[in-house]
Amino acid sequence: MATGYIRVQVSFAKEAMPVQNCKVTIRKFNDEDISFEKVLYTNISGIAETIALDAPAEEFSQTAQNKVIPYKLYTITAEAEGYIPTVINGVQIFPNVTALQKIEMFLENPKNKIKENILNIPPHQLTLSEPRNKQVGPKVAQYLLKETYIPKYITVHLGEPNEYAEDVTVAFPEYIKNVACSEIYPTWRNEALKANIRAQVSFALNRVYTSWYRDKGYSFEITNSKSYDQCFELGRNYFTNVSQMVDDIFNQYISKIGLLEPLFATFCNGITVTCNGLSQWGSLDLAIRGYDGFGILQHYYGYDISLIMADNIEGMLAPYPGNTLMLNSKEEDVKIIQLKLNEISNNYTAIPKIPKVDGFFDVATEKAVIAFQNIFNLIPDGIVGRSTWNRIYFIYAAVLNLEEVEALSSTDEYKYITLKEGSTGDEVKLLQYYLLIISNIYNEIPKVKITGVFDEDTKNAVLAFQKYFNMLVDGIVGRNTWEKLIEIYYEIESTFPKSNKNQLPSNYMLKEGSIGDEVRLLQYHLAVISDIYPTISKPKITGVFDAETKKSVLDFQRYFGLDETGNVDYNTWNKIQGVFDGLRPFKKE
Repeated sequence: MATGYIRVQVSFAKEAMPVQNCKVTIRKFNDEDISFEKVLYTNISGIAETIALDAPAEEFSQTAQNKVIPYKLYTITAEAEGYIPTVINGVQIFPNVTALQKIEMFLENPKNKIKENILNIPPHQLTLSEPRNKQVGPKVAQYLLKETYIPKYITVHLGEPNEYAEDVTVAFPEYIKNVACSEIYPTWRNEALKANIRAQVSFALNRVYTSWYRDKGYSFEITNSKSYDQCFELGRNYFTNVSQMVDDIFNQYISKIGLLEPLFATFCNGITVTCNGLSQWGSLDLAIRGYDGFGILQHYYGYDISLIMADNIEGMLAPYPGNTLMLNSKEEDVKIIQLKLNEISNNYTAIPKIPKVDGFFDVATEKAVIAFQNIFNLIPDGIVGRSTWNRIYFIYAAVLNLEEVEALSSTDEYKYITLKEGSTGDEVKLLQYYLLIISNIYNEIPKVKITGVFDEDTKNAVLAFQKYFNMLVDGIVGRNTWEKLIEIYYEIESTFPKSNKNQLPSNYMLKEGSIGDEVRLLQYHLAVISDIYPTISKPKITGVFDAETKKSVLDFQRYFGLDETGNVDYNTWNKIQGVFDGLRPFKKE
C-alpha cells in the first residue's frame, strides 16, 4: 500500500469567490460500510487542509497488462450555509501525487427543488475498452487560419452529438486539465504527459477552429463522448502535477510545418483500442525509453509537424507580454498585474493588498503574487510567467463578472430576460449599450443605436457578436449571450483606469502632446459618445493626444456649449464623463 494526497478547494461562480468555513467530509466505503472518514473545514481562501490517503502501489499504473485498478476511490461531501450540499462520488487517489478536488457550490433557492448536488465520477477511461471509432475530422487544413488564439471558454456536450444531454461551458485551461486527468494517469513520466496534453489541446482546438459541430447546427464545440472526441468528466478531480503542466502548455498545439491550423490529433489507449494516432500506453513506453515529448509526437504524427504557441487568449486585451515579471521589474505590465491582484484580493483576502500600484515590482507585489500562486495551485516562486499571468487573468475575469452580475441582478428590472427581434424596453437599451461599447473595441461588431427597440440592426449586431465569440448564432439574447456580453464589457472597462471626477485637481489638464492611460480613457469615452452624437468626430484609442483627438474634443466642446480650447480641463472632463455615464441604463452606484 502507498500514499496519495487530497486537497479540496471550494468556490462559487467559477472561482470568483471562495466558500469559507465549508464542512468537507472525506469518506471511503467498503461495500456500504465506512472504512475511513475525515472532517475538514475550508479556510478564508476556500481551501481545506491537505491530507494523506491510502492508494495502491505506483507500479499498477505503469503497465496496461496489470489487472489491479491503480487508484483508490473516495467520496467527498461539501456543506456550507446558504449553499446546496454537494456530494462527489468516485474521487480518484493515485500514489505519490496530490489530487485536487475543486467543488463549485450553488446558492440555495427556495424555488429550486434540488436539495443535493450529486456528481458520480465514472471509472478512469484507461480501465475501460471503449472504442474510438467515430473520431472524424479534417486530417489536413481545410480552412485558412490567419491568427492563432486560445478560446477563453469551450462548450462541452455531455453525451454523443445527437444524444439529449447537458451542455456545460468551462474555461479552456480547466477543460484541458479535466481531459488530461480523465485520459491518462498522473503517475506517468513527464514527457509522456506533455505529449498527451499537446495532442488533447490540438484535438480540441481543431474542433473549435473548424466549427466542426457549430457548422452542423449544434450548440457546442465538442462532446465528451470517447467515440467521437475525448473524455471529459464533469466535476472530476485533477492532479496538481498535471494541473501545473497544463497551466504551462495549454496554449501549445501541434500543426504541420508551415501551417497554423491545429492538427486533428487522434489518439487511443493503443492496447485494447487501436487507431492511426497517438497510443497513450505507447507514449509512456517511449518516454521510458528516453523520448522527449516532441519526439513522442513525431513518432505518431510524423516528422513534418511543429509546435505552435498561441499567446493570444480570446478576449484578453492585455496578453502575456513574453517576458517574466519579478522583483525589481519596472514596466506597465507590472501595473496591470498589481491592479488585477488588488481586485482579486477583495474576494480572496489572503492575498495582501499592494499599496503602490505604480508599475514597480516591489516586495509587496511579490508577496501578493506568492499568495495568489499558493491559492491557485501554481508554483509559489513569486515570479509572473505565462502560467501565472494567464491564471490571474482568468480569476480576475471571474471576479469582475460576478460583481457585474450581482450589481445588475440587484435591480428589479433585470432578470436575464430573453430578448429577440421585436422586444422593447430598458433591457433592450442595456443590450444595445453593451453592444455599442464592445463595437468600439471589436470592429467586427456593427454599431447600434440605444433606442430600446430590438430592431434588425440590433439583431445583426447580436448575430455578429455570437459568431465572433463562438456561440450559438441565433440572434436571440438568452442567459449565455447575456453572460458573455457582461464578461466582454467588463474586460473592456477593466483595461482603462477608473476616474472619479470628485478626486480630480482643479487645474487638471490634458492637451495635444499628452500621453498615458488618462488619454486612452478620454479617447475611449469620446469614441463611444461619437456613436450617439455623430457631429463629434471619433478619435483612435492610442493613448496619445494627437490632432485627431484635439478635433474630437473641439467638436464635443462646441456641441455642449463649452469653451472651445481643444484642451481637456476640469470642466470639460467632468462633462465628458457625465455624458458617457449617462448612456448606461441601470447605472451602478
